[in-house]
Amino acid sequence: MAATVHQSRLFFIALQFFTRIPIPGWVGYEPAWLQHASRYYPLVGLVVAAVTGSVYFLSALILPSAIAVLLSTIAGIYLTGAFHEDGFADVCDGFGGGYTRQRVLEIMKDSRVGAYGAIGIGLLLLLKCAILAHLQFQAVIAALFIAHPLSRLFSAVLIWRMEYARDEGKAKPLAQSMTAPEITIAAMTTLLPLAAIALGGWIPWPAILTGIAAGALATAWLARYFQRRIGGFTGDCLGAVQQLSEVGIYLGILAFIYSSTPH
Repeated sequence: MAATVHQSRLFFIALQFFTRIPIPGWVGYEPAWLQHASRYYPLVGLVVAAVTGSVYFLSALILPSAIAVLLSTIAGIYLTGAFHEDGFADVCDGFGGGYTRQRVLEIMKDSRVGAYGAIGIGLLLLLKCAILAHLQFQAVIAALFIAHPLSRLFSAVLIWRMEYARDEGKAKPLAQSMTAPEITIAAMTTLLPLAAIALGGWIPWPAILTGIAAGALATAWLARYFQRRIGGFTGDCLGAVQQLSEVGIYLGILAFIYSSTPH
């Protein structure tokens, strides 16, 4: 029982860190818990998928798909407080405007959004909505339940395999190295919805695998780029990986479905 309560606490700590959702008062807080909460990062993604999927489902009953997708995206941004989008924008600004490791880190720490960040996040959100708007009704919901937990798993892989690049930072407690059992828990949380979607026939297996491959490719490219430029990752980098791999997953799914459909 004590172990179950502790695991529940870790999940709620992760939920509080990554969303605006209030958590029960009995959870409490200890700094050490945040270090081990990353195992539930993909589970938080499932919560986000449930909310965004519900908003899309209800909106698509009375509105065109493109509008329903936009409302779903807005709901996700509000739910997470634009946490990951802000990280992606900061990465665009930092790596776009900084030429040395120190300057990149300084720019990313600045709360102001520059031209690189504004253009980057604008184009990313536009691409995300455009991709989802071209998917069929059930495929959109399935894609959300694939991409949200899986993109967060890809971010967790950076915590597992790379070093934190700053001496301090808001995300550092969460970004301590993960153990093999912790990354396994994160992976299992991701595989369950994948299997359910594939077995239910909502999206063909090859489309799912194409999406996974595209998301993994985006993650690998960013991880290598971060390692070369700043020698590790920051909290903003985790947000950028989540956002870019999420879009990569959607793009891979759409690419397979579109190429397999007669025009």
